[in-house]
Amino acid sequence: MDVGGLAELDGRITGCRACPRLVEWREDVARTKRAAFADETYWGRPVPGFGPADASLLIVGLAPAAHGANRTGRMFTGDRSGDVLYAALHEVGLASKGTAVSADDGLELYGVRITSPVHCAPPANKPTPDERDACRPWLVRELELLRPSLRAVVVLGAFGWQAALPAFAAAGWAVPRPRPAFAHGARLTLGAPLESGPPLASGSIELFGCFHVSQRNTFTGRLTPEMLREVLRAAADAAGLPTKPYPG
Repeated sequence: MDVGGLAELDGRITGCRACPRLVEWREDVARTKRAAFADETYWGRPVPGFGPADASLLIVGLAPAAHGANRTGRMFTGDRSGDVLYAALHEVGLASKGTAVSADDGLELYGVRITSPVHCAPPANKPTPDERDACRPWLVRELELLRPSLRAVVVLGAFGWQAALPAFAAAGWAVPRPRPAFAHGARLTLGAPLESGPPLASGSIELFGCFHVSQRNTFTGRLTPEMLREVLRAAADAAGLPTKPYPG
């Protein structure tokens, strides 16, 4: 993919219309809206990654939420899943505040970038395998651009895990075969890129599995704030990022 820096990549992502089902869905949601947001103008386009271009820690989700990122235009912004994720990032010291309500709310991430393997909101939060595969080149190129600084990755959920491993392989890292299964708390090392590329801050990267911050997981207690903070702290440590202790 002939794309320069991350800013150019993000711009090109927002104009993608490769998957007819996703284009129709995201735009229909943006027209009909949810009653609570009836006065807002929805983004209604693919949502690019969010965070600095020299991030050493990457968080990989699933896809934008219909009335969250598809509305606000920023990853995990404007929905309850994002509330959980950004609260934990702030508590650990990786975000400037613990809430994310709009793309212009002033939120900053410290050494962290957030992306997803599918950039359009899918019906029922379920992209098809073909839609996942069609979107993969964007993730591969994002990984290639982050390669000089990237040291650790947190993948949220089994779908993201299954989508991320082939993308890391395509970006040049040595992924074990057979590919490791997803599990919360899983950690594995991906070997240094096999092909020549930009100089690396660290040859290999550490990959962490974490249950997704979906309402299904957080409301049932399958994923607690403490569990999420533990994974983020471990990943931040692997990425060389400072964290702050959680009170109490």
